[in-house]
Amino acid sequence: MTPGARLSAAIEVLADIAERRRPVADALKDWGLAHRFAGSGDRATIATLVYDGLRRRASAAWIMGEDTPRAVLIGSLRLQRGLAARTIADLFTGERFAPPPLTDAERARLETGSLADAPVHVAGDVPEWVVPSLERALGDDLLPELRALARRAPLDIRVNTLRATREGAREALAHLNAEPTPLAPDGLRVPLGEDGRGPALHVEPEFLEGWFEIQDEGSQLAARLSGAGPGMTVVDLCAGGGGKTLALAALMDNEGRLIATDGDPRRLAPIHERLRRAGAAAEVRTPRGGKGRPDVLTDLDGTADLVLVDAPCTGSGTWRRNPDAKWRLRPGSLSTRVAEQEAVLDRAARLLRPGGRLVYVTCSLLPEENDAAVAGLTARRDDVVPASLDLPAEVARKVRRTAHGVQMSPERTGTDGFYVAWLERMPNRP
Repeated sequence: MTPGARLSAAIEVLADIAERRRPVADALKDWGLAHRFAGSGDRATIATLVYDGLRRRASAAWIMGEDTPRAVLIGSLRLQRGLAARTIADLFTGERFAPPPLTDAERARLETGSLADAPVHVAGDVPEWVVPSLERALGDDLLPELRALARRAPLDIRVNTLRATREGAREALAHLNAEPTPLAPDGLRVPLGEDGRGPALHVEPEFLEGWFEIQDEGSQLAARLSGAGPGMTVVDLCAGGGGKTLALAALMDNEGRLIATDGDPRRLAPIHERLRRAGAAAEVRTPRGGKGRPDVLTDLDGTADLVLVDAPCTGSGTWRRNPDAKWRLRPGSLSTRVAEQEAVLDRAARLLRPGGRLVYVTCSLLPEENDAAVAGLTARRDDVVPASLDLPAEVARKVRRTAHGVQMSPERTGTDGFYVAWLERMPNRP
């Protein structure tokens, strides 16, 4: 496909997303199935164009003066890629499946459009209704953080210390020019290509042998800050596909008891193969039956040294990677997540032994899902209290302290927006 044809395809996909309010991955998949002539390189480039357009949807529409898929793509070429108006015009020729030529109005907008007077939600590319919550969380750093949240995310991997060392993995992956992550001691950062996409890590021999997993540095830190170690009884209550379960197993060096489960059994599907590949020891408990299915953890009540709650959330801290999610988020969705978080925290607290620790994690920047959730649990249970943890010095300097935990963020820590809080069940009183 020509560069212009790829632009036309990206506009088509953006239109599908806007009209049907569907996830970007679904729209891209359907486009690929309907256009089988497109090679893997074409599909990768189209996907990058679409993701960049979604990252900068509000600001691109602002400088172009209209919120159409074409305007969003044109504006994002300038804002996200830094292309000059003349360069963009050379791509919009109307020839060989390229989009129609730029109009005089579009050229003028590219030359003069500015974000100088744009409101925060436009300059920061987020829904207007969510700005007050983000401002409470980010304060004076609001706009720099939102701009960082609209940039492309780095590609990080966590070296599986059950199989390899970070230096050994780095040497084996020397052809990828991976460098150690700044904060996570087992992480490597792989440079992205000029098209904004990373290499196909899942075909690397070291990946197939379980040497590493793809995992954002913030997620790696969240698992490490849990304090999991050998000999503990640990429950990963919202394990999903198992990313943090694998990290916990490595921290425990496969010594102790690690139990993984999830309220949605479908999310557990990938975990078995991932555990096998990583050589990680964990007991997976899959809920069976319908809505009233039995609790699979009843026998563990009051026994866990550590419960990790990687709670279902809005994912606002991952909008660099999932930019379509921010435009599909609604206030009702936030309310639903808050209710789910309350329920899972209550369940986690019952698992703790006296003196046991609960580590609450979200990939959200919204205080309703973070400090408010922790405060709610301590208000409901007088035997669960906030706990402290000594952070590594470099991490302590970078994270944002909140009332009950710590907040990572793209601008401040260079990671996704993970929140971590620690609570403890009080020892039995005499």
